Amino acid sequence: MLTLTPNKRACLEKVSRKGIISALAFDQRGALHKMMARYQDSTPTSEQMVRLKALVSEELTKYASSILLDPEYGLPAAKVKDEQSGLLLAYEKTGYDTTTTSRLPDCLPEWSVKRLKEQGADAVKFLLYYDVDGNSDVNQQKQAYIERIGAECQAEDLPFFLEILTYDEGIEDKSSADFAKVKPHKVNGAMAVFSDPRFKVDVLKVEVPVDMHFVEGYADGEVLFTKAEAAQAFQEQEAATDLPYIYLSAGVSARLFQDTLIFAHESGAQFNGVLCGRATWSGCVPVYIEEGEEAARDWLRAEGFRNIDELNRILEETASPWEAKVR
Repeated sequence: MLTLTPNKRACLEKVSRKGIISALAFDQRGALHKMMARYQDSTPTSEQMVRLKALVSEELTKYASSILLDPEYGLPAAKVKDEQSGLLLAYEKTGYDTTTTSRLPDCLPEWSVKRLKEQGADAVKFLLYYDVDGNSDVNQQKQAYIERIGAECQAEDLPFFLEILTYDEGIEDKSSADFAKVKPHKVNGAMAVFSDPRFKVDVLKVEVPVDMHFVEGYADGEVLFTKAEAAQAFQEQEAATDLPYIYLSAGVSARLFQDTLIFAHESGAQFNGVLCGRATWSGCVPVYIEEGEEAARDWLRAEGFRNIDELNRILEETASPWEAKVR
């Protein structure tokens, strides 16, 4: 069971409501740039990205327990968030080196946990790409890197949220049936590795262990898993860690993500909330580019609110308070 210092507990309380983390993720940088570029002829500017993040923060954080932002484009958004909403700040560089299969992690060079704390962070998030079956030397480097960040968060007495994105060095397409077959092992295996106390992780931010596009009753095409097999993967995920863990939406639709949370809960997953990004706000991007800021604000107040409100209601029924996993 995770032992929290008084300050870490207070910070986790700040980013959650009644022990449930209903956080809005908007720390996208490279992905957001690409998304915006699809709807305009010119290259998206930093000012456009900064303003959109601020707009989403201003409109939606009143409905979220916290927001995850990046210090590169998101600090103005942190200043206009709802005062009752907590703040998580990302510590990693966006993307990874595509010239190798290693996907080695890297911190933002001009930032430290101390500096993120000085910007008002209630917690620090770091994203790690990890292949549990990958090159052992590469994985040792990654584990050592996470040990350093965990020690840094411990020194500053801030909660450490580790986001794990799994992959397979030999499978290029994560949306493929080939990857779907190995995903439960990849996700649950990585969770088990980084639940070791040596990493000083306080909350795991993880993928659901099954690609629901290949589960009977959810698939539009090929079915790889029965509902019983998918449920077993969620049960194995629950057994893989004793840490609080929350789900990321991984860019799926709001409806599929909500249905997945219900399935996870019914399968026995005692997850402790979500850090949900694109499933909530991505529909705002073309409106913002093509129709302007006020139209985007209207979209956020209607569709954005509906997405987050429906998600919050489902979390009330499905998520478990993190307090049960700490002392």
